[in-house]
Amino acid sequence: MFSFSPYFLFLLYIGFLFTIVVIVVVFLFRKMLMRRGMIARSLNLELLLVRFTPEEPNDKNSQLQQIREKIALMEQFYTSLYAIKDKWVRALFYGKPVFALELTIPHEGEEVSFYVAVPRKLTSAAEKIIQGIFPEAQIARTRDYNVFNPEGAAVGATVTFSQDLFYPVRTYQKLEGDPMKAVTNVFTKLAKVGEGAALQIIARPAGRKWRRKLRDHAKRRYEGRHVSRDAASKIVYGIDDVLRSSANEQERRERLQDQKRLTPLQEEIVKGLEQKAGKALFDVNIRLVASADTLERAESILQGLGVAFEQFSDPNSNTFKITRVSGRALKRMFFAFSFRMFSDAEKMVLGTEELTSVFHFPNVPIQTPKMRIAKARESAPPANLPGEGLLLGFSDFRGEKAEIRILDEDRRRHLYAIGQTGTGKSVFLENMVIQDIQNGKGVCVIDPHGDMAERLLGHVPRHRWQDVVYFNPGDVERPMGLNMLEYDQNFPEQKTFVVNELLSIFQKLYGAVPESMGPAFEQYFRNSTLLVMEHPASGNTMLEISRVLSDKTYRDYKLAHCKNPIVRQFWQNAERASGEQALANFVPYVTNKFDNFTANEIMRPIIAQEKSAFNFREIMDNQKILIVNLSKGRLGDMNSSLIGLIIVGKLLISALSRVDMDEEKRKDFYLYIDEFQNVTTDSIAIILSEARKYRLDLTITHQFIGQLKEEIKKAVFGNIGSMIAFRVGADDAEFMAKQFKPVFAEQDLMNIDNKNCYAKLLIAGETTPPFNMKTYPPVKGEAEITATIKEISRAKYGRPRDEVEREIVERSEKVPL
Repeated sequence: MFSFSPYFLFLLYIGFLFTIVVIVVVFLFRKMLMRRGMIARSLNLELLLVRFTPEEPNDKNSQLQQIREKIALMEQFYTSLYAIKDKWVRALFYGKPVFALELTIPHEGEEVSFYVAVPRKLTSAAEKIIQGIFPEAQIARTRDYNVFNPEGAAVGATVTFSQDLFYPVRTYQKLEGDPMKAVTNVFTKLAKVGEGAALQIIARPAGRKWRRKLRDHAKRRYEGRHVSRDAASKIVYGIDDVLRSSANEQERRERLQDQKRLTPLQEEIVKGLEQKAGKALFDVNIRLVASADTLERAESILQGLGVAFEQFSDPNSNTFKITRVSGRALKRMFFAFSFRMFSDAEKMVLGTEELTSVFHFPNVPIQTPKMRIAKARESAPPANLPGEGLLLGFSDFRGEKAEIRILDEDRRRHLYAIGQTGTGKSVFLENMVIQDIQNGKGVCVIDPHGDMAERLLGHVPRHRWQDVVYFNPGDVERPMGLNMLEYDQNFPEQKTFVVNELLSIFQKLYGAVPESMGPAFEQYFRNSTLLVMEHPASGNTMLEISRVLSDKTYRDYKLAHCKNPIVRQFWQNAERASGEQALANFVPYVTNKFDNFTANEIMRPIIAQEKSAFNFREIMDNQKILIVNLSKGRLGDMNSSLIGLIIVGKLLISALSRVDMDEEKRKDFYLYIDEFQNVTTDSIAIILSEARKYRLDLTITHQFIGQLKEEIKKAVFGNIGSMIAFRVGADDAEFMAKQFKPVFAEQDLMNIDNKNCYAKLLIAGETTPPFNMKTYPPVKGEAEITATIKEISRAKYGRPRDEVEREIVERSEKVPL
């Protein structure tokens, strides 16, 4: 018999007490750290807004199967989150990391939003997981929301199992539709202001013991043995383990015999347990919160959310129990809800299939209004983006920013942009022009509205002020001459091009009355214009075209100096065949087309000047800046279109005249046309296909395809190199979707936000796959510079109106000898 001295027993007693104290202190210290850690983890969560652009299944017969397959992707997301681990020491003292899933609508607003909250250090990993599983998802890091009406009432409830933790509830695999629809429908009934609600799920990976317990539970059910569903289950399991270890072979055979007598219902329960055990398991809190102006309304919203959980009930397995929270417990719940804190008291163990059923992303057509969805898809920019060239915008795909540029050689294949008014295409155009001006490039801008033309002047560097020609037809005090009939007499072949282009211009202007532009009109128009151009010294403007038709003396004078036998023969035959009187009767059908302009007080001093105020070829070769203000408010549609058409025609003639220059010496000249359909004829096909060789590089924009004639439409889409699409209407989306497929669809083109666009660019001569791009905001210029350049330009290129009018009168009254 051993005996211990009192001193030893005292030391043993002290050691025992010390151990107890240490354990208690460590426990309390750990509990304090866990509490602080929970708050710290909550404050360190990053909130992610997740949006989708769901599509309808193509085959109605397989719609349910397609929905289930898409919902099942969410299980991959949860499984990936389950695999993210924290350091065991940190988990021991601060608790396991949690993540939150939330379906909400704030008390001010009406869009139902899907959120994920993850630890800040895991944000990038979570984003990559989501985008890896759901490539169409758009993720935005965002600020927190508020569902609580500060002047109203708020209620809350927790969701737990009504039965044992082990048994699964009914999942989406057994439901005839998307279970999220019942939940989201409750949200859509909320008022825009004053009512808010949220479904919050706080989850963390469950310990491995739960999988072992589930499998053991399934095994017991399979063997037909008693399974306790109360809190004393651990004791029962312990006793049962002892009994089982001493069971004889006879008992084992009896149990195996019992296996064969399981009912189909029991087999289904065992199967459900085994399936749940085969999934990643999570400790889960589910909270429901509602807020409204009145307590009754808040309770009604909460009740609706609770009813939505009834679809998961499986009377033979498990159901969700909705427990209203009140008093101090409600305040604690709101605190935990706001800080996204996990509560062991509310814990359930859910497998990924159950968790997916309760919450999954809207990557399926939920068909619930007011969903906060991604309006339009996004796509990554090409990997071979150039590091130099003109800056068009930037890509911000999945948080990675990249500048989008286009090289000079690719710009020679031209750029086309389409978009509804207000979508940002004019600012996009303006930013391109500003860069060219500041980079010393030769530029012409034709602005049908006038605002951009004014703003551009404020960005011209001082050293380029003298390069600017600001052509404003509305400046009636100092009109600038613009003579379409003027041509380089060293290239007499230009006369035919001028006549053809002028005829196309009038056919476009009077296209609404095609019967007035028949073969006879064309004959007289061509021969009148050619006759005028045969002797420029006696007058060579549109004013003289009318005169040569109506004044026989003047016509005879022109004929006397005409060296074109075809033109001379036409007029001689016309006079012999019909006589002067018959000719006089026909002449008004031709001259009235010109009189609309020559009789106009604004247009006459411009188009009736024999010398254009500036040389288009010189502007191109010397890389000057031509800014044309065609404000329709001052000029009117017809006059604005005529001037724009003439300028485009003269630029094309000047570009083609560069044939006398070696190709490597031809400097790029950039022509920008907003609302280009108003100022282009069928000759745009020549610009698109031929003018690039002469370094006339086109950038054109407009609002909708219906504005284009079929011939111009074919010319544009058959020759354009780079294409930009801002938001368009339904008809245009159907056509443009063919240009951007398979990456983007009609819905994307109709829903893309302002200042965003889709691009399909040439890079080093090769077309890129379509991608989305954001444009830069407008840059403000200096008003003082604008005023200064206007004065310099009008003094340099304009002429006093009185002087011009006097010259016109003298020329028209002069009788040739």
